[in-house]
Amino acid sequence: MSRRHIALIGVGFVADLYMRSIALYDDVDITGAYDRDADRLSTFCDHYGVTAFSDIDSLLAALPDDGLVLNLTNPGSHYEVSKHCLNAGHHVYSEKPLALQMDQALDLAELAKSQGRYLGSAPCSYLSQSAQTLASAVQNGVAGTPRLTYAEIDDGYIRQAPYKKWFSETGVPWPAEDEFQVGCTMEHAGYYLTWLIQMFGPVRTVVAASAQLTGDGAAAPDLSIGTLFFHSGMVARLTCSIIAPHNHQIRIVGDAGVLELDACWDNLAPVRFRKRFTLRRRLMESPLGRRVRLAKGPTHPVPGRKGAATMNFFLGPDQMLHDIATGVDAAPGIALALHVNEITLALQNAGEHQGAVTMQTTCDPIALMPWARQLKR
Repeated sequence: MSRRHIALIGVGFVADLYMRSIALYDDVDITGAYDRDADRLSTFCDHYGVTAFSDIDSLLAALPDDGLVLNLTNPGSHYEVSKHCLNAGHHVYSEKPLALQMDQALDLAELAKSQGRYLGSAPCSYLSQSAQTLASAVQNGVAGTPRLTYAEIDDGYIRQAPYKKWFSETGVPWPAEDEFQVGCTMEHAGYYLTWLIQMFGPVRTVVAASAQLTGDGAAAPDLSIGTLFFHSGMVARLTCSIIAPHNHQIRIVGDAGVLELDACWDNLAPVRFRKRFTLRRRLMESPLGRRVRLAKGPTHPVPGRKGAATMNFFLGPDQMLHDIATGVDAAPGIALALHVNEITLALQNAGEHQGAVTMQTTCDPIALMPWARQLKR
């Protein structure tokens, strides 16, 4: 088995989640890690047995040319760090968002193309068994022709949650200030945006509103509600908030019934189909949804549940490393990252009066994984 190489830049809260996922892959070697906080870097590297580098350039110099940099810094540093790594000649997979401004994201994309490097961004849950099953159900016409989608990423009233007691495995506190200042839309919209793009293709127009309803003036919007008009004809409503009661459900309404899934942060969440029928004079969907399953594997490994999610954070880097090794065209992945970034910014920045925004980016349809193309009958 050939070895694959990665380097970590930023070893804060999310890095522990990545490490739990990376441990599932026996063929991945971690060249080392760097963080501007020397104490945090030492704690992290001692805990996981990873080599600590005192500066970013030494780490990049040690990473093989076909290796991958995981940019796990805080969102405000994503652009600067990713650009530095691309200029050093390395492929980059960034935590979300790709960049906080669209001109920065476009700059990274052009730089990656000019360098012949791969560039991608989290989230990668659209590669999960749950997302692939849902997309396969859509493509196989389980619910008939899809007409409308409702997707919710509401996390509860987070400012009243005991988040000061949330710590990662190596003792890093949940980065509350970053989360509040960047905003739940920038952090979370991509989870369902990537799923929707996989199922229905690129978005043509976003009509949205956003508001900051808790916290102080320095905080980002903590609510966004968007209506997405896809080139394919699908219309989807997407909500993101850290106020409304917890709800991570997606429902796809088709001519024959409704496909639904309740937990986008669970890579193995069940997909169910509720057939539509009439009972006497009443139209309704079946109260007992039928489980939709893939015909065969392999699927992918998932770390045991710990905390708020059961997610393999390495699905995206794993796929990028495969693409690098096999010479798959880098352009579609870059286009997807740009398109998700543009849609997310349109939702985040909508405010009260922005109205409709026509997307300037697009991307190719995302093919299903080979193991997800057929369903059990």
